[in-house]
Amino acid sequence: MTLPVGVGVVVAFDRHTKVIDGGRALVGGFPTRLLRLTPRARGLLVGRTVPVRDKASALLADRLIDRGMAHPVVDSLPLPPDPRYTVVIPVRDRARQLERLLRSIGTGGTGGTGGMGGTGPPVIVVDDASRHPAALAAVAARYGARLVALDTNAGPAGARNAGLRHVNTPYVVLADSDIVLDPDTVPTLLRHFADPRVAMAVPRITGLTSDATNWIERYENTRSSLDLGAHPALVRPGTPVSWAPTACAVARVDALRDGCGFDEGMRVGEDVDLCWRLVRAGQRVRHEPAVRASHEHRTRVGDWFLRKAVYGTGAHPLALRHPEFIAPAVFAPWSAVFAAALLAQRRWSAPVAGTVLGIVVLRIGRKFDGTRHPYRLAVPLAGNGALATLAQTSALLTRHWWPLTAAGCLVSRRMRRAAAVAALADIALEYRRGDGSLDPLRYGVARRLDDLAYGAGVWFSALKGRSTAALRPRVTR
Repeated sequence: MTLPVGVGVVVAFDRHTKVIDGGRALVGGFPTRLLRLTPRARGLLVGRTVPVRDKASALLADRLIDRGMAHPVVDSLPLPPDPRYTVVIPVRDRARQLERLLRSIGTGGTGGTGGMGGTGPPVIVVDDASRHPAALAAVAARYGARLVALDTNAGPAGARNAGLRHVNTPYVVLADSDIVLDPDTVPTLLRHFADPRVAMAVPRITGLTSDATNWIERYENTRSSLDLGAHPALVRPGTPVSWAPTACAVARVDALRDGCGFDEGMRVGEDVDLCWRLVRAGQRVRHEPAVRASHEHRTRVGDWFLRKAVYGTGAHPLALRHPEFIAPAVFAPWSAVFAAALLAQRRWSAPVAGTVLGIVVLRIGRKFDGTRHPYRLAVPLAGNGALATLAQTSALLTRHWWPLTAAGCLVSRRMRRAAAVAALADIALEYRRGDGSLDPLRYGVARRLDDLAYGAGVWFSALKGRSTAALRPRVTR
């Protein structure tokens, strides 16, 4: 029998997973669950890890991974039996960036060993109908890369698919031309494919340079849309890491070819669509921040603002393909009442919100019946739920619904108060997560411009598609 997690692998608890009752139960995951452990399962825990030694520990480890309660320690994962890979680079008129990327990969060819030997991996450069193709051809030839030239511009999805058709290795590395790869990035990501359910793994994507030249670049180094954060994660809709960018990714070739390649009808959001289709098909996508890839961020305000707006225009195409995942906010019934009460700003608002939270504490406490101090556990969980509700509500007011918020501010003092509190609270919470390289004032301006641009793109796509699906929050149990 093939074990779901191989012997020798170590699985470590997620930072949000709590061990309670002396190891008799675990609380964590997304959504938050209580997992009671049998005496045999408790004996498999070593601190906050589960070393896989046999079938029982492998089954427990796989269950914890699937619930987002734990993650494999990447250094304990073996390389797949056949680790050969090919690098596919979609590019259009970026000869300088292409050369920089190829230099970071190393000398390639059409029959290399996929990074496991001295000749470097095979590299396929897809020229997506460049206006100056000779420059790209010269760079590709200089580094021994195979050039696939497209007659018409196909966009990132079409260009990647064109490259995939020429891949003859088990794995493919997708790398945009504005990426620079670290030497250990691909070999480390390949280890995740020791899990047969993993279809794609991505590194943390950070700024190309730490000495940013202007305030927009410093903001992007802190808050880039491509940066999924410093903690490992199972990528899944409805969790803090709900999608993964394919600006740099390692994927199993057969997973992308079996009906799950890029949707060529999408010029933006094609990576989100791919992730969600892989997850829907029962595959896993992993974010591994132990390794990084560097990205050349946009530094001119106009270019940066336009790109953020373009990201937003992917909302309606995604809503057509994934209506169950696209909601800009997801509320439980209680959290919807909690948010509505606070937004009303009436005398009864605080008592109603407090009553709702009290009921939630009681309900969570009952679910923890049989554990020590069930209500002591319930209080912080209810508090975290309230904070998440406030964060989602703030995002609606300042990002996805900002045109409605702006209109409401013209006629309502309460709306002006709500918008001001949401904007300032959002900046305060997000700024704490940054590296302090940008002062709070310019960070706040960049944050609001980011939201304005993205929200404008969402509204443009919704109006163009004559649908509000990408704008409607979802209430679910």
